[in-house]
Amino acid sequence: MTALQSWPVEREFDPKNMPFRRLGPSGLRVPVFSLGGWLTFGDTVVGDPVKDIIKMAYDNGINMFDTAEGYAGGKSELEIGRVIKELGLRRTDLIITTKLFWGVRKGPNDGGLSRKHIVEGTQESLARLGLNYVDVIFAHRHDPHVPMEEIVRAFNYVIEKGWAFYWATSEWGAREIEEAHHVANKLGLMAPIAEQCKHHMFHRERPEKEYHELYKKYGLGTTTFSSLAGGLLTGKYNDGIPDDSRYAAHSAIFKETIAGLRSPEGREQIRKVKELTKLAEEELQTTIAALALAWVAKNPNTSTVILGASKPEQILENLKALEVIPKLTPEILRKIDAILKTTPEPLPTHGRPALDKFGRI
Repeated sequence: MTALQSWPVEREFDPKNMPFRRLGPSGLRVPVFSLGGWLTFGDTVVGDPVKDIIKMAYDNGINMFDTAEGYAGGKSELEIGRVIKELGLRRTDLIITTKLFWGVRKGPNDGGLSRKHIVEGTQESLARLGLNYVDVIFAHRHDPHVPMEEIVRAFNYVIEKGWAFYWATSEWGAREIEEAHHVANKLGLMAPIAEQCKHHMFHRERPEKEYHELYKKYGLGTTTFSSLAGGLLTGKYNDGIPDDSRYAAHSAIFKETIAGLRSPEGREQIRKVKELTKLAEEELQTTIAALALAWVAKNPNTSTVILGASKPEQILENLKALEVIPKLTPEILRKIDAILKTTPEPLPTHGRPALDKFGRI
């Protein structure tokens, strides 16, 4: 036991068959699948069920847990911090990430990305988690009301104080990420190493096209969320919205999504889900959910896919995706794209022949 850990270690980490990848350009290794607390921990899932879910994840090779100050008004951080100690997990075996922006109060400086909130918000997050540091701290949104230099300097201050090892962004546009890199380079400071973005079979334009140049220039990695489209890519909404579903439990958040399912576009998405389900079952002997998760994980720019779970058994179901990743051959990927028809349009060539795909692009 070191000064960094005040609770006894009772459970050793065994990565099992979990593959690990570098988080963006950093040396930090993260599991291909991680676990997040959005809309679950501290909200619909509290107490011992949180421990059961995290234990199931940890015992199956997941050692990265993602949360945010804004998740359940800080209660998600409280739950994760409590469970880490109750399970006796070694801090150095874990990758803990949290996010700042929304705050837990409504004061004029209790949110956003001012230096004041980044510094004070980090300290409050660590207090709720009961930890000395997090591995990565994310800017949960871009703040157009704060100079980028202030944002970059503040996150680097947090790193210099030893409260985090890296910083990253979440739901930032490519232009804003680019600006952060330019400012960090000018000042000789650390730039964001990753972007936490939505990425699933029906949401591809930003992660696959808008960020394309960032992957090449900075080695940016993604920590993807909502990779099952809130459950749409499990097939559970094919015949309506079940009472125990995420859409039903958080109808205010998913109001537009629910309305969209009744539109012609929504009905077309459900048709595609049914066709993908057939492909998954007949050609890959798996579920549509495992296929959808493996498809995101297959992307070379994905560092980790953040899973959500309200029951321990959902962890095991989702981790079946590990068996599917190597089955996603170029032929299978072409079949998926033929069903989806969501591949982002390539950049225009303005009448010139396309460049050789094996050359430098």
